[in-house]
Amino acid sequence: MANVKNIEVKAAKVAEIKEKMEKAKCMVVFDYRGLTVAEVTDLRNQMRKEGVEYVVLKNHSVYRASEMMSLSGDLSPILHGPSAFAFGYDDVTAAARILKNFVKSAKKCEIKGGIVENTVMNSKQMDAIAELPSREVLLSRLVGSLLSPIRSLAVAINQIAQAKAEQEA
Repeated sequence: MANVKNIEVKAAKVAEIKEKMEKAKCMVVFDYRGLTVAEVTDLRNQMRKEGVEYVVLKNHSVYRASEMMSLSGDLSPILHGPSAFAFGYDDVTAAARILKNFVKSAKKCEIKGGIVENTVMNSKQMDAIAELPSREVLLSRLVGSLLSPIRSLAVAINQIAQAKAEQEA
C-alpha cells in the first residue's frame, strides 16, 4: 500500500513543476551527462545572468505536470534518460541560446527539445529558436530601422538649409 505522505509530497512537487512550466516562456530539456561540477556551475552562472533557472527534475514528474497543461504536442518522447531543465522566464530564446553555445564549447551534452509558449518542440526546432536574436537585439534593430528614414530626412533638410544660406550670402 502506498504511503499517503509520499503521494502528497509527489503531488506537491508536480504542482510546483506545473507552476514553473506555466510561468516560463520557454523550457529546454537537455541531457547533462558527462558534465563536470565546474562546467555545471559555469552553466548555472551563465543562465542566472540571463534570468534562466537550471534544475534537475524527474522526467515522470515533469510528464505528469505537462499532462495537467494544455500543450500542443506530446512531451514524452523528449523525457528519456537523465534530463536537466532550463526555464526561461524573461526571454524566449535565452535558455536555448545559452545551452546551444555551451554544447558547442563543451561537446558533452545535448539539447533534447523543449516547450516554447505551450508548444512542444524537438531538438532541431530548439536549435532554430537558439539562432534567433534576443528581444533586446530585435528591438534595437527595429529602432535603427525606424530612425534611418528620419535621419535621411534630417540630412536632406539640413543640406537644403545650407544651400539656401549659401545662396543668400
